[in-house]
Amino acid sequence: MITLDEIRNNTKLQEYKRMVIETNEVLNLTAITDSFEFDVKHLYDSLLTSDYFDYKFKNIMDLGSGAGFPGIPLAILLKDTNFYLVEPTKKRCDFLTRVKDALNLTNVTIINKRSEDLDINFRGYFDFIVTRAVSRLNILLEISLPFLKTNGYLICYKGIKYQEEINNSSIALKVLNSTIKEVKKETLPFLNEERFNIIIKKNKEIDKKYPRLYSIIKKRPL
Repeated sequence: MITLDEIRNNTKLQEYKRMVIETNEVLNLTAITDSFEFDVKHLYDSLLTSDYFDYKFKNIMDLGSGAGFPGIPLAILLKDTNFYLVEPTKKRCDFLTRVKDALNLTNVTIINKRSEDLDINFRGYFDFIVTRAVSRLNILLEISLPFLKTNGYLICYKGIKYQEEINNSSIALKVLNSTIKEVKKETLPFLNEERFNIIIKKNKEIDKKYPRLYSIIKKRPL
């Protein structure tokens, strides 16, 4: 796991921070603009999962990438891993493109779509999917798991209310042929704030009727 000192000394991570904070003046990307808090709550937090698996040469989707968390920090650290940043808002995708170009992140692809609208070729394509601060777990499962390979893993970055979300996701897990493998408890340095990363395994293929349209998912989640 990368240390906080290594984050502070990483030129690309610090340039990315500068670009987020600068762009935040005209485009709402984050409520965290203090340099130290950014390093801990955005960069360090994004990189917590970097040593969970062997990601080398794998394909990873960052679902609902927003300002690029956790996909951009992970892509900077894991140079031999392919990252697909899926984000429905065009202005944020334009920002992500500027970051990709400025930092020469050749292992990053930006897709301006909702995940449930992805091309059929992406179904069962990804080895891993990561998602941070996007939606409730039962909704996340449906909009992500169909795009994972069988035996692939979804990693959801969550806060202290994670157990409530797990309790409300039993039907979705069953219908989508998946199980919770582990919940990793992490602590942010100096701030002593807890993070809970839920690791979910896709056990077998999912009925092709999933994912449904987002308007239906939101109205009638599994």
